[in-house]
Amino acid sequence: MSKPDSKFVEASREKQKSMFAEYWDFLRNNKKWWLTPIIVALLLVSALIVLGGSGAAPFIYSLF
Repeated sequence: MSKPDSKFVEASREKQKSMFAEYWDFLRNNKKWWLTPIIVALLLVSALIVLGGSGAAPFIYSLF
């Protein structure tokens, strides 16, 4: 068997990046800036759904 690639071994020992850091690197490297508003809108909608089922629901309904 051959010796493992040293770059692969180095990468396996590095500290794992957070989800936000991975997403930021993806945007920078692939120039997919158009994804940012979609992700923000999805996060806002999901926050409304979560808060709609909690005690904050009466306050959210008064906004609309």
